[in-house]
Amino acid sequence: MGVKENSIFSQIIEGKIPSHKLYEDEFVFSFLDVNPQSPGHALVVPKEPAKTLDELSEESAEAIGRVLPKISRAILKATRTKEFNILQNNGPNAFQSVFHVHFHIIPKIPGGPGLEIPFVTSPLDQDEARSLTAEIRKNLD
Repeated sequence: MGVKENSIFSQIIEGKIPSHKLYEDEFVFSFLDVNPQSPGHALVVPKEPAKTLDELSEESAEAIGRVLPKISRAILKATRTKEFNILQNNGPNAFQSVFHVHFHIIPKIPGGPGLEIPFVTSPLDQDEARSLTAEIRKNLD
């Protein structure tokens, strides 16, 4: 699992900083966010100290993929909510502030707090889309 970084999340995983732990297994650690956007706002963090999702090993990625739904269901049940956001940022320009991969589970309380995102969209250019699709597919091989 690579060299340990000394991020705040590594310190939480190692028990050096206290947390409200929700879940832990060999690859994943989950706890309540200390600055929540809504009640039940939690973080799901791989124990592997990868800085961004593209650096994460397949083993850790698979482990997170297995537990995200499970933890989400538990949070929804506990908060009596039905809607939520999963947020994951990579790099400072994408608003990542702790450089250790992490996923936010943010319950959306009807008429209450939760994630607010002003998405700005524009129509897809079909020629650019075809070119980009070909390039991405080539890079998946």
